[in-house]
Amino acid sequence: MPDPSAAPLLRVRDLSVSFPDAASPALRGVSFDVRPGEVVLVLGPSGSGKSTLALTLNGLIPHDVPADVDGTIEVGGLVASESTPGALSAHVGMVFQDPDAQVVTGTVFDEVAFGPENLLLPVADVLARSAEALRRVGLADRHDDNPDRLSGGGRQRLAIAAALAMGSPLLVLDEPTANLDPQGIDEVYAVLREVAGQDRAIVLVEHNLDAAVELATRVIVLDAGGRLVADGPVDEVLHSRARTLAGLGVWLPVSTLAALRLQDAGYPIDPLPLTPTQLRGALERIPGSPVVEPPVVHPPVVERAQRDETPEPPVAALTAPPLVSVRDLRIRRGRTAVLHGIDLDIAAGSFVAVVGANGAGKTTLLQALAGVIRPPRGAVRIAGADLARLDARARARTVGFVFQNPEHQFVAHTVRDELRFGGIPDRAVDEMLGRFGLTAHADLHPFLLSGGQKRRLSVGTALIAGAPVLALDEPTFGQDRARAAELLGILTDLNAHGTTVVVVTHDMQLVADHADRVIVMDAGRIAGDGTPSQIFADDALLQRTGLRPPPLLRALAGLTRHPELAGATRIADLPGGDR
Repeated sequence: MPDPSAAPLLRVRDLSVSFPDAASPALRGVSFDVRPGEVVLVLGPSGSGKSTLALTLNGLIPHDVPADVDGTIEVGGLVASESTPGALSAHVGMVFQDPDAQVVTGTVFDEVAFGPENLLLPVADVLARSAEALRRVGLADRHDDNPDRLSGGGRQRLAIAAALAMGSPLLVLDEPTANLDPQGIDEVYAVLREVAGQDRAIVLVEHNLDAAVELATRVIVLDAGGRLVADGPVDEVLHSRARTLAGLGVWLPVSTLAALRLQDAGYPIDPLPLTPTQLRGALERIPGSPVVEPPVVHPPVVERAQRDETPEPPVAALTAPPLVSVRDLRIRRGRTAVLHGIDLDIAAGSFVAVVGANGAGKTTLLQALAGVIRPPRGAVRIAGADLARLDARARARTVGFVFQNPEHQFVAHTVRDELRFGGIPDRAVDEMLGRFGLTAHADLHPFLLSGGQKRRLSVGTALIAGAPVLALDEPTFGQDRARAAELLGILTDLNAHGTTVVVVTHDMQLVADHADRVIVMDAGRIAGDGTPSQIFADDALLQRTGLRPPPLLRALAGLTRHPELAGATRIADLPGGDR
């Protein structure tokens, strides 16, 4: 536990940050201290200034990113506004939201050693720090690889290792698990638990609260105007102010959201749980009538990892000709085979989730379905058309694609022009700006938006052309809870009106709540294909592919006192009001 009498590692006083041409400040009058041993979780809706705060702590704002900064930040006796990021790096280790933004060398080991070398440490210390940091994040066997060969999650772990090797007493992480599969998330938080101690503090910007709440000791909440509206121990803030935070659009643990809904239905849950174990325990303590019911028998998951024959198609594929047809799809990157003979049919109107570990081939499959990676001729057909033979404009009218990193698809100099690109009428552009909360930012350059705003813009550009298939790579990455719910509501509505949606995601609760079909990728092959309930019932498949059941299923499976809730996987299936 942190020592409240210890001198702060970080002092923030009346911090306000304004960017050029922005309509309003990103942060307004924020003040707090961070002491050794603390793990401070920073929450807030999209655009609340969470990433701005993180970048200001290590001096990148205003030294490298122009902005007007008022107030003071002191780290290790240095005033951030008066010290270079290089000088501050010995006191603040930083992991960015996008790990690609900080990779500078040609091998994994050199990347981790780069920071300690620039501190002019003895060679033996550089080697020891780098080797230990790579061991902690599970990359010790990849030390000679080029970082480009790592998956997105692997590059995120590399960025964390580079920060750990600096030995800084304050570690600042901006969405460190955003690109990680469930197993990778477990590994990263195991690392963070190991390094969090009496001599180190962590400031953590995170949306995945199901992992973060068990590590954090304190929560700071920013509102949409960049003001600090809550600061206190995790239990105090998340238990007592959960409904207020939900109203602000802040992410809460799935178990907390479920408990709020159950409270509305009359279940006397108090205090509110933060984890699946706590939710299960709370429900088992509420008097009920235990009922022993026969076990649910799920149809078998179609296993395909060990054989090449095409499986029996899902029920949806039997009732209508497939809109998307994939046959013997093989993709290579250089000399490396990424996809190995994929066979897949997707019926019109499906909502398909593609899941799997980092590096399993999910994004490559999605990009081939959208023509971002041009597939071999005849391998991918959409509505009967060979995707490989369509020009770029025809492909865009056929499949709308949303990249994992939204900046990779921006081509215009204003948000409005980004949506207008390709001849979209102004009326449709104005409607999309309003739908995604971007009207006030219409004349900004897309790169000046917050991470969540960039994501909403990227989804808007894919939706606006009205393609019959939407392919989205991690669409809720960087979104606050309200905007993620809004986006998923839009996708669900489009899907209900016939649009086929294919989503790559690591969010198992999203899969449970919205998908009607799940494709499990493993080492470039389809390892499983079925409904969410089929996939989540197959423990062997989940274990083999590094996946986890969604939090709600972990909390409610086999519940004895309240069998009416047992086995529920979707929050919408619980009694109570909308959450």
